[in-house]
Amino acid sequence: MIIEPDKLLEFLKHRRSIRSFESEMISGDELNMILEAARWTPSASNRQAWKFIVIKDQEKLKKIAKTAIYGSFVKRAPIAIAIVGDKKENPNWYVQDTSLASMNIMLMAWSLNIGTCWIGSMDRKKAKELLGLTEDDFLLTILPLGYIKGNVPKPTLRKDLDDITEIIE
Repeated sequence: MIIEPDKLLEFLKHRRSIRSFESEMISGDELNMILEAARWTPSASNRQAWKFIVIKDQEKLKKIAKTAIYGSFVKRAPIAIAIVGDKKENPNWYVQDTSLASMNIMLMAWSLNIGTCWIGSMDRKKAKELLGLTEDDFLLTILPLGYIKGNVPKPTLRKDLDDITEIIE
């Protein structure tokens, strides 16, 4: 199946980071679609050295929110997914592979009118402890998910394409 390039570009331009969520839980079908999008992410040597930890426990989300420097809003999401790479199974590419999977999750969520936001700044050691992760587990991010509450933020300014592109001929 091919998506029309203009429609895909418009979709990508309209995606936003959402920090305000309705309390209603996303449906099981929507969660499965989001996880399927992650599962179908390309990975180095097709190792698929990742796992996706779905967090529905509100007390756990509150504790995780405390580990996030700018992510206090995580505690208001009905659900979150922790994206975890296996450093032992894929020592050279776990960051790239889990990053790609995270973007697939974010894009599928957006297509379902479900908001999310990348949580990058966190006390990973504490978050890993809360999630029961090991030394070989790399916690890339935690993505809170929920139906969007309020207005979608306006687009942010983007640098001009000429300022960020170099063509070598």
